[in-house]
Amino acid sequence: MENLFSPCLYLREVNAISSLGLAHMGDAVYEILVRTMLITSVDTTGAHLHQDTTNLVNASAQAQAADLLLPHLTEQEAAFYRRGRNAGVRPIPKNATHAQYSKATGLEALFGALYLLGQKDRALELFQIIME
Repeated sequence: MENLFSPCLYLREVNAISSLGLAHMGDAVYEILVRTMLITSVDTTGAHLHQDTTNLVNASAQAQAADLLLPHLTEQEAAFYRRGRNAGVRPIPKNATHAQYSKATGLEALFGALYLLGQKDRALELFQIIME
């Protein structure tokens, strides 16, 4: 069995995955990055970890993160973002606008694509831009 912890798919394979599939993967990748950052670099108690995580992993916060990243994306990365943003996800949570949810889905699709392509260093670089 291939190493599922460190996938390294070809671009054509990643392009064959649906936008929502990329966003599904990216949601997990983004949350792992946030949780790892909180555990390793923030002085927080166990009682606050969940709240601190949900403050960063929600449509509104991810939409703001997407806005920060757009000027830093390569053409290919921007294409992954647009695929996710334009996915037409329904239903949209009550605590987010359609625009926020679309941007958040785009961000997740971007992180999902980078992870699946084996570009974890680039994903981390972009994540660090968000967290600055």
